[in-house]
Amino acid sequence: MKREPSLIRPLILGITGVVIIFWLIAVVLSIQVMRHEFDEIFDSALQETAQRLSALIVDDVRHVDGADPEDTERPVPRRSREYLTYQLRDAEGGLVLRSADASAEPFDAPLANGFHDTDRYRIYTARAGDGLSFLQVADRLDERREAVRESALILLVPLLVLAPACVLAVWLIVRRAMRPIDTLRQEIATKDGGNIAPVDAGHLPRELLPIARSINLLLERLGSALDAEREFTANSAHELRTPIAGALAQTQRLIIELEDGPARRRARQIEASLVGLGRLAEKLLQLSRAEAGIGGSDKSADLRKVLDLIVDDFRRDSQSADRLRYQVAPGATLVRNADVDGFGIVMRNLIENALIHGDSAVPVTISLERNGIVRIVNGGAPLSETELQGIKKRFRRGKTNTAGSGVGLAIVESIAVQMGGELELFSPPLEASSGFEARLTIPDRDQNQYA
Repeated sequence: MKREPSLIRPLILGITGVVIIFWLIAVVLSIQVMRHEFDEIFDSALQETAQRLSALIVDDVRHVDGADPEDTERPVPRRSREYLTYQLRDAEGGLVLRSADASAEPFDAPLANGFHDTDRYRIYTARAGDGLSFLQVADRLDERREAVRESALILLVPLLVLAPACVLAVWLIVRRAMRPIDTLRQEIATKDGGNIAPVDAGHLPRELLPIARSINLLLERLGSALDAEREFTANSAHELRTPIAGALAQTQRLIIELEDGPARRRARQIEASLVGLGRLAEKLLQLSRAEAGIGGSDKSADLRKVLDLIVDDFRRDSQSADRLRYQVAPGATLVRNADVDGFGIVMRNLIENALIHGDSAVPVTISLERNGIVRIVNGGAPLSETELQGIKKRFRRGKTNTAGSGVGLAIVESIAVQMGGELELFSPPLEASSGFEARLTIPDRDQNQYA
């Protein structure tokens, strides 16, 4: 299953990546600045050391009496590891004196005041006070590079903690900033034919206000269109009922007066068409009431009494009396916050569908269970999952040759949702190989509230 793209993920990755890149750039620039500053500090120390040592060492050499010429190249006794090494050289470049860590070979540097770099050392040469000798002090370049590396490591180590911390911080900030968008998305998701109230734009930031205004304008236009459609449907169905009933009465009167023959058969066909047209007008009127929100109610009602009356009404009809089986579980009740008329429309449509489209040789079973679920089961060929989903839509019918308008289940679905319930269709029913089941569940809101 393909995962839907998200706004939060690329924002987190993008912002975190930019922060890390900028941090690395800052580290590189800092290393360059530190290297320059370290060079200045080390060069200053190197120069000052050479100037101070030159006078002391030359004076020390002068006071050596009777010294063997070979001893003049002796190294100064070593006390610890030396960061700076030096050599005292005469005017010809000969080595006069050196520190313990200094090389026995003269430094590869000219005898002139100033700095000079080799592969391993940075050397500063200072002319001694006597003007006849030179003191060369060397600083290892490895020491300078090590100082830069350690400083760079100190700057890079926090990045290991910064990266996950930055991801978490950006995630929290982005989630908080995206909260109004999520709220707006949830409000839009609740909008349908039964809920076209304007979106609350009071808590939205100014960037989302144009979207909320556009949605509210669209909902207003949609509401006007739906109101006009409902009014037209209701008026049309209501106005058609009287002329259809009159035409049906005249046709039935004509059938009685006509003798058996082609004219009487045509009159019966007209009667059947008028009966179907009357049912269609009644369904359109019910559909209009369903779309107007007839199902919901703040008051509780005993819907079992309504169900009993509807079943008794169908039993009085000679065409359906023998096919109905009504079963009520012991102790079953159906007290719900629902409109009585809306529940009556729902049950009449479900029972009519079962009688009309079900197998006439199989009885229609209406059962009320203890948990308040109403089940209507009839016989017939099983339907596929696609067909089950399709017959809930307006003017969609399943595999049947019987007459019908195709809006009965759409009416039931609309009113059931308004009552806070659910209409489930099964074909075949559970633990059966054929047939059709409509299951209506209306939750008890009071019990859910205090559960």
